Amino acid sequence: MAQVEGDDRALALRLADGDAAAFEMLYRRHNAAMIRLCNGIVRSRVIAEDVAQDTWVTVLDRIDLFEGRGSLASWIYTILINKARSRARREGRTVSFDDFGVDGTLNDAFDGRGHWRTMPALWENLTPERHVEGRSVLQHVEAVIETLPQAQRAVLILRGQQELDPAEVCTLLDISEGNMRVLLHRARLTVRNALDRLNADL
Repeated sequence: MAQVEGDDRALALRLADGDAAAFEMLYRRHNAAMIRLCNGIVRSRVIAEDVAQDTWVTVLDRIDLFEGRGSLASWIYTILINKARSRARREGRTVSFDDFGVDGTLNDAFDGRGHWRTMPALWENLTPERHVEGRSVLQHVEAVIETLPQAQRAVLILRGQQELDPAEVCTLLDISEGNMRVLLHRARLTVRNALDRLNADL
């Protein structure tokens, strides 16, 4: 963790110095996920892209305020979520990431660490001969993520894809760790079920 924090501080200093390569690396790493997360809040791809762009402007303008108390990614997503929530309120939408309850099928699909007990068949069988199908699978997964409830989508993107620390995700979304685990499991289960259906159709 100390190494990650050190890398984040170094990256923040490079951004503050106007290092274009540092910004491009950060942009490529996070922008697509930022738009997907934001789209779940504002329910408009165009607005989500606008909010993400505004977030990047704020990140560059205020990078000197990054103190390294959490990860740089967490700091960026905090700005994004605050902007998305404000935009959603202006559009008359209510934003909440709470989604309590337990799905009994989760224990069958995942082990105690939140990993799939068995990977979907398509993921195990992707060979060079199936590259086209592989791209189709990725597009299918992205489409499924777009349909997830906003709380599940947010947790899947922040924790599952961007690999933010669980405590950071809970703070960002103002949810408990238990709720976060349930949301992540539900999101993963939905994606897995979609992949299984796709596999059955091929």
